[in-house]
Amino acid sequence: MPIMTPAIDLLKKARAEYRVHSYEHDPKSASYGLEAAEKLGLEPARVFKTLLARTEKGELLVAVVPVAGTLDLKALAQAARAKKVDMADPQEAQRATGYLVGGISPLGQKKRLRSFIDESARELPSIFVSAGRRGLEVELKAQVLAGHTGAAFAPIARS
Repeated sequence: MPIMTPAIDLLKKARAEYRVHSYEHDPKSASYGLEAAEKLGLEPARVFKTLLARTEKGELLVAVVPVAGTLDLKALAQAARAKKVDMADPQEAQRATGYLVGGISPLGQKKRLRSFIDESARELPSIFVSAGRRGLEVELKAQVLAGHTGAAFAPIARS
């Protein structure tokens, strides 16, 4: 039986071009994203993590950055035209997206949040993001992801 998550549902309904990849998630893994890259035999530069940040005004933002790097909060603030952003509380991230931490997908979230994808994604033939569950990744073109999330590309990652 095919695995369904709101992210996969959205792509299927939109008839988008994507592929789902699954692997056995190890609960002891220190990094969900690096675990996905390792278990799927991928370049970490092609696997992206979905992070939530909050502006000084309390707006939640979605940031999609390579798992090998970190989110540059100053660069995200600049891209979002905010004075300052901090990482969102994990509980708040789960409530806003409808996904559990470690399985937060930029696609099919409960609330449509302003989203930003690191510009490095544009150079790649395809990228991998969480499909909405730990151990489940969806592969798609960065432009397809941007189209379905309303995301802007910006230099928001540090390697």
